[in-house]
Amino acid sequence: MITQLGVLFLVWLVYFAVHSATASLTAKQFVNTRWPGAARYYRLAYNAFSALTLLPPLYLMWIWRTEPVIAWSGWAFWIAQLAAAIAIVLFYLSTRYYDMGAFLGTRAAQSSPEDAATPETFCLSPFHRFVRHPWYFFGLVVLWTRNMDAMQLLSTVAATAYLVMGSKLEEQKLIQEFGEVYARYRERVPGLVPLPGKYLKKEDII
Repeated sequence: MITQLGVLFLVWLVYFAVHSATASLTAKQFVNTRWPGAARYYRLAYNAFSALTLLPPLYLMWIWRTEPVIAWSGWAFWIAQLAAAIAIVLFYLSTRYYDMGAFLGTRAAQSSPEDAATPETFCLSPFHRFVRHPWYFFGLVVLWTRNMDAMQLLSTVAATAYLVMGSKLEEQKLIQEFGEVYARYRERVPGLVPLPGKYLKKEDII
């Protein structure tokens, strides 16, 4: 069991390291400089690569599954399921405020190199009034409301740590891209978990 947990931890560590490296501005700028004609396919290729490389750790979790070490029961079970269901519904609703073509990379892949290089504008969805990374928050709710064996618990802890660290790295890129506008927003709204009294009013949405 200890050996299997160690192997799974190392696999997640490699996955997160590669995921962060390929998501960095340095990697994107390298591709843009070395292969400018292929730069518009970067996000699409990145998403496909991230999805494919997620399969090995998920496979290890499946073949090494054991008895649950965390199991919701009684009223806690129903509260956990309700919280997860609400998070999934809110995630779905939040996609209406995203340019999913831009997020997935299909829009850039279908555009000209000049259009693909056009800077993005800073805009906020209603969900961003309460938390800077709503998708991360919804994901954490779903992860932590599951019954978990040792492999799932390790994976959930690893994913949580990565989202905390990854959000910091992502925000460094956002500050580089949007400057003072994003810095002011970050001061007023919590990062991963909504907090009482820390939100933007409707009229304050940028």
